[in-house]
Amino acid sequence: MSNSTSATANGNNTKKFKGDGSPNPPSRVLHIRKIPYEISEAEVLSLGIPFGKVTNLLMLKGKNQAFLEMASEEAAVTMVNYYTTVTPHLRNQPIYIQYSNHRELKTDNLPNQARTQAALQALNAVHTGNMSMTGSTISEGAVLAGQSSVLRIIVENLFYPVTLEVLHQIFTKYGTVLKIITFTKNNQFQALLQYADPMHAHHAKMALDGQNIYNACCTLRIEFSKLTSLNVKYNNDKSRDFTRLDLPSGDGQSIDAPVAAAFGAPGIISNPYGAGGFGPAVGFPQAGLSVQGIHGGLGHLGLQHAAVGGRLMHGMGPAGNSVLLVSNLNPEKVSPHWLFILFGVYGDVHRVKILFNKKENALIQMADANQAQLAMSHLNGQKVYGRVLRVTLSKHQMVQLPREGQEDQGLTKDYGNSPLHRFKKPGSKNFQNIFPPSSTLHLSNIPPSITEDDLKNLFESAGSSVRAFKFFLKDRKMALIQLDSLEEAIQALIDLHNHDLGENHHLRVSFSKSTI
Repeated sequence: MSNSTSATANGNNTKKFKGDGSPNPPSRVLHIRKIPYEISEAEVLSLGIPFGKVTNLLMLKGKNQAFLEMASEEAAVTMVNYYTTVTPHLRNQPIYIQYSNHRELKTDNLPNQARTQAALQALNAVHTGNMSMTGSTISEGAVLAGQSSVLRIIVENLFYPVTLEVLHQIFTKYGTVLKIITFTKNNQFQALLQYADPMHAHHAKMALDGQNIYNACCTLRIEFSKLTSLNVKYNNDKSRDFTRLDLPSGDGQSIDAPVAAAFGAPGIISNPYGAGGFGPAVGFPQAGLSVQGIHGGLGHLGLQHAAVGGRLMHGMGPAGNSVLLVSNLNPEKVSPHWLFILFGVYGDVHRVKILFNKKENALIQMADANQAQLAMSHLNGQKVYGRVLRVTLSKHQMVQLPREGQEDQGLTKDYGNSPLHRFKKPGSKNFQNIFPPSSTLHLSNIPPSITEDDLKNLFESAGSSVRAFKFFLKDRKMALIQLDSLEEAIQALIDLHNHDLGENHHLRVSFSKSTI
């Protein structure tokens, strides 16, 4: 097959690839280049395993390239988004991942594919274990019994500080982190971490157990906790509930004495940052999360410039920044309202500004930095109105409103007091229902008089092709609707969230983790 591929590396490569043009739209086939010649099939396959089922692989060792096919476009988008902020490594060499212009891999008639298929089956079997797979997504309830959404984490060989913020930055790559509690037990730094979904906990454990935060030290030991939920009373440097920003700080602002002693105790290797243990915001050139994974395969995930003393990792932007820069928007379709609706799925949008002279770009101010990070990780690389969005943290600390009398054409909007904010109520269940964009949408607030045909017709009138629909058996105020594509689902959410259904009911639309 041809090795022509997408034009530019997906944000993790500053160099241009020969033949570069505009980026390809998302595809479940990914093009991987600069791979070491001696690399094995298992090592390349393991790049994709944490993000979902891998369905095919084509190695082009003579060109130091490979094509990896994921079971779904959603899994491929999640993988590319992750490696946009964290440069992947194989055998300590950086590699580059981008969308291919191929929609699927056809390798049936190619030689030397037997070994590849054997490695593929073995790795998928290890990853899925006894989890039942439905198509390309894990069916609801398929996580093994006894695997809760709470992980118990022990950090061994604690030569450098590992803070709550460090853990959050690492584990948030695998799903929405709701709560973290850190403590010292048996002279070991430990933590309990709760995800929004047991599947996220499973993926994090698969990818991170036994890996080093820094080279040769700070080793993660991860197991499932017997707890099903964490009760966090204070938000401070020992514990954090990311769904309850209103919690008091308590009296826990200093690190436990045993942990502090471990950072600077005699007999442990000399701390390059002095007795305090907290270094400047500089990166360790050789440091990074060393993820060897299955059969040594995940390589070096490169969490370079790791968070020290609460500072954010490289690629995460200034600490506390809640303003996003969104680029490559469709200037014919973009409006402050649809940006507010889409980004509002992942946090409360306070202000939106579409740039006056360059309408392909916009600034979006979220309620806080956590929500900005969440929106960026889920929406960067998604295709909306025919354009692949690029979402990064802005250098601006806030979005300025236009001065009185200044021409603006309605491109700047203040949504600070909007009744459509999903997360303004502390402890809202919405915090536990944040999922990546998917072709299946969750509908709620449906009045009793509305039928299945009414809702299907509504979505079809908005330009969507409906594949499947079902009401919740126990609550007909809610339903799932599956559309033809991920892009259609994103556009339908933008167009129909808060749609007036009559009887004083406005439709609520969000992305679902389930399939029909």
